[in-house]
Amino acid sequence: MAELYNMAGHLIRRLNQISVAVFTDHMAAAGIDLTQVQFAALSAIASRPGMTQAELAGAIAYDVTTLGGVVDRLASKGNIRRDISPRDRRARVLFITPDGDHLLARARPVVRALQDDILGGLDAEERAQLLALLRKTTDAGNSKSRAPLRTP
Repeated sequence: MAELYNMAGHLIRRLNQISVAVFTDHMAAAGIDLTQVQFAALSAIASRPGMTQAELAGAIAYDVTTLGGVVDRLASKGNIRRDISPRDRRARVLFITPDGDHLLARARPVVRALQDDILGGLDAEERAQLLALLRKTTDAGNSKSRAPLRTP
């Protein structure tokens, strides 16, 4: 088992489990009904109003098919709206609603605060080093992902 416990994939999976648990707990404590992916989607739509669902998937590195359910839930809760694209009538463009803006404004400080809990046990310098290394390795492996990050 010692070998498993020192493998990057195992440790990354465990850190993801911790990240999801911490995010979920903090959101529940703040009375906010939002998942990590919903937060990422709202953030991206707020920063680039009018993007398509495919562009959103690329912006947050999420599978476009699975993202459909996320977009449906955000729309059904009144946090985003979907309009017909003026460039392609088959596509929908996404916009954050006033309710979505309010939700995002409530969630952002909570999300910023919980980052320290995700990286518990590390001092500020170690956190900066880990984040730099995570960015470096995810950038290097982006093309290997089934849902690569695509920045405009």
